[in-house]
Amino acid sequence: MRREEKNAIIDSLAERLKEYSHFYLTDTAQLNAADTSDLRRKCFENDIKLVVVKNTLLKRALEQSNGNFDELYPVLKGTTSIMFTQSGNVPAKLIKEFRKKHDKPVLKGAYVQESIYVGENQLEALISVKTKFELIGDVIMLLQSPAKNVIGALQSGGTKIHGVLETLSKREE
Repeated sequence: MRREEKNAIIDSLAERLKEYSHFYLTDTAQLNAADTSDLRRKCFENDIKLVVVKNTLLKRALEQSNGNFDELYPVLKGTTSIMFTQSGNVPAKLIKEFRKKHDKPVLKGAYVQESIYVGENQLEALISVKTKFELIGDVIMLLQSPAKNVIGALQSGGTKIHGVLETLSKREE
C-alpha cells in the first residue's frame, strides 16, 4: 500500500472519530463469511458502522484526532474491527446478543461518553451505560413526580371539599 493510500485511510478514520461520539474496538477474527455478514447486517440495523482496520493506521488516526486515547494503544494487536456509533450502549448490547450463538466478537476496548473502557470484562458496564436521551427522560420523570403528587393531592382535596359542602347544604334543609 502506498503512502498516499495510507494517509487517505488515516484521514478517513480520523474524520469518523470526529463524526461519531462513541466507538468500540473488537476482535472479529475467525468468524466465517456467513457470521461476518450476519454481524454486519445487525450493525447496519442498529446504526453502527463496522470497519476492519489495520492497527498501525488506527493508532495514527487516534493520535491525529483531538482525544487522549493512550489507554487503547496496548489493545491494538491482532485483528481489530472498530464499531462507530452515536449511541453508547447499543454496540455492547449487540455484542452480547451476537455472542449467545458465536464466540466472537470479543471486546478489546471502547470509548464511550468521554471514558475509556479496556477489556472484555467491561462489557456489562457498557451495557448499563445510559444514552443521553435515556438520562434526559429520567430527569424529566424525576421533575414530574412531585408535580404529579401535588396535582393528585389537590384533586382528591377538591372532592373532599365538595363532599363536605354537599353534606352541609343538606343539613341546612
